Amino acid sequence: MSKVEKALQKARALDELAQPIPTTASAVAQEKPLAVANSDLAAYTAQIPRMSQKFQLERSDLGEAKIIYQEMEDAQVVESFRHMRTHILQNAGPSNCVVLVTSVVPDGGASFVALNLAAAFAFDESKTALLIDCRLRDPKQDRLVGADIHYGLTDYLEAEDVGVSQIIHEGGLPRFRLIPAGHRSDSGTEHLNSRRMRELINHLKERYPDRYIILDAASPMESADAAVLAELADFVLLVVPYGKATESQIWGAAKSIEEQKFLGVVFNDEPQPRRVIWN
Repeated sequence: MSKVEKALQKARALDELAQPIPTTASAVAQEKPLAVANSDLAAYTAQIPRMSQKFQLERSDLGEAKIIYQEMEDAQVVESFRHMRTHILQNAGPSNCVVLVTSVVPDGGASFVALNLAAAFAFDESKTALLIDCRLRDPKQDRLVGADIHYGLTDYLEAEDVGVSQIIHEGGLPRFRLIPAGHRSDSGTEHLNSRRMRELINHLKERYPDRYIILDAASPMESADAAVLAELADFVLLVVPYGKATESQIWGAAKSIEEQKFLGVVFNDEPQPRRVIWN
């Protein structure tokens, strides 16, 4: 039996039991520290707390934007995302990684999960997070940057004279950066499948060894974008809007993901992930 089959079999069993994911500190697996011996990397990560931060969202703004923060009253949702982060770190080992987040069906909550997974990585002062909005036809994360922001992913992919530093923006959280989608494009799949996109992901991953990159992508039912991005990602996290996707849809989406990249399924009852099924 494959890991996908085991994960989905477990998902059905938990669905019948209606058990929530662990939410207390004792129930969440202890995070494994990254075993990095490279002195250059150690020196680099020492600079992280001093990352420039021109603005920071207030707690009221975070609540309105449905972004988690460490002291928020609803501890359950925070621990859910910490649990996801721990699972990713355990799979990634001593390396940073690229995680694709997509949903089984349209409007399944993948953008919410991607954003808050990045926020959870940014909790740790030894790590930074970069969220990339890959929804070039229908951007979801541009609300986190000011109206005066001119460049995003589409602009970079279409123009050779637009540099990487011009598309990375602050998102209002410490150690968190965002590449917005940029202007809308109907050629999203072609852009994401381009040489320049592959080079960008490789550059971001290699240049910033402390940085965990989260890709927010549209559902496979909407376009081929997720399939293209899965080739660039180290891992794939599948979001299922609880009660809004059929078993056959979940199976179809899960079976399309390479087994070694498939992290698991998040059952999402937006705005709060209710259960996580790891494979």
